Amino acid sequence: MKKQLDRIFGLTEEKASIKQELLAGVIGFFTVVYIIAVNSSILKEAGMNYEGVALATILVSALGCLLMGFWANLPLILMPGMGINALFTYSLVQGAGLSFEQALAVVCVSGVLFILLAFTPLARMLNEAIPLVLKQAITVGLGLFLIFLGLEKGKVIVRGSHAILELGALNDKFVLATLVTLLVTLILVIRKVPGAFLMSLLLGTGIGYLFGVSGKFTGAASLSFEPLKKVFMQMDFSGIADVAFWSGVFSLTMVVVFETVGLTFGQTRQLGHEERLGKVLQTSSVMVFLSGICGTSPTVSALESGSMSASGAKTGLASVTMGLLFLSAFFLMPFLAIIPGSAVAPILIVIGMSMVQEVREMKFENEADIFASLLIIVFIPFTYSIADGIAVGFIAYPILNAFVKRKEKVPRILYVIAALFLLQFIIQWI
Repeated sequence: MKKQLDRIFGLTEEKASIKQELLAGVIGFFTVVYIIAVNSSILKEAGMNYEGVALATILVSALGCLLMGFWANLPLILMPGMGINALFTYSLVQGAGLSFEQALAVVCVSGVLFILLAFTPLARMLNEAIPLVLKQAITVGLGLFLIFLGLEKGKVIVRGSHAILELGALNDKFVLATLVTLLVTLILVIRKVPGAFLMSLLLGTGIGYLFGVSGKFTGAASLSFEPLKKVFMQMDFSGIADVAFWSGVFSLTMVVVFETVGLTFGQTRQLGHEERLGKVLQTSSVMVFLSGICGTSPTVSALESGSMSASGAKTGLASVTMGLLFLSAFFLMPFLAIIPGSAVAPILIVIGMSMVQEVREMKFENEADIFASLLIIVFIPFTYSIADGIAVGFIAYPILNAFVKRKEKVPRILYVIAALFLLQFIIQWI
């Protein structure tokens, strides 16, 4: 067994041990297992079955980690991306008016387009053409959106009677449970407790029960794959001739490609294996397509992948360990329903806060960069539409840069992207 693992993952060459890789995989799993409940909670608002999405989340996360481990041989975690699941629910379904079945079809088509990019040099070329500051602005805007979403799900902010928003009732038990759990979550993250979000879910569930806020657990637990049928292979391509469908494809593909290429480039460089970026992108693109098949929003390489490398992981064996542990998570399914919304909302808020910190890394060359980036950051949460926020910033960028002095010309592809986004708006107005 040891020789086979060494041959598959190159343990000797990487100076890695089986024990170290397995341990790192276990740590990585407990760092991200929260995604099962959180992703299900967000996609439920798109009209999807909660248990079905939970099963789909486990399935694609397991497949993604196994494929990443065997094909790319790197300790990276693939799971449904935070922010992208919000785009699926609030932009594609609630915003563009697609059914969740049509939105799953959008995911599949986006996956096919990403595959065409990933198996050619086009993905890297596109990533290099898009200014870093715009990609960072998308991350910050998504972070603000998740903060807003978490505050809303936790009932900390509500629709106002004299303003658009106002503070929720602080004597409401649900709000109190959310705020106490948020404080606990922040302390866990600040103290860098391993598996902080998993612990937050567990403690948040207990806090919810203390405040009289509980889930829907009603009796004996049993594992059933029946709910998966409600989301698996449920893609609906009937709207493929509609503008809304292709607008969704364009927006989702842009976000998935930018986030995946930008993030994995940094991860592979940090691991000292930039030459494997191609295989990482290929794995990611295939999993985006399979996400639509299985019944969930697209997977991306998680930021939490750093928990495995920080634990000493050097090869794909850690990712394979993660994949097997995700499969074991099927047995947790009967207990997910007991997690109250007050335990999920704080995780959205804290993840959003982490994403907003990207603003510290933003470097602006001129005022045009500043205003185009701020338009993305402001419009994503304020319009409650990730796609529209990105569109506004990408339209403004080449226009504003025409009025400032630059060392380099704006890449032509940015004019094409801006024109496509503008055309999308014009068609919607007509």
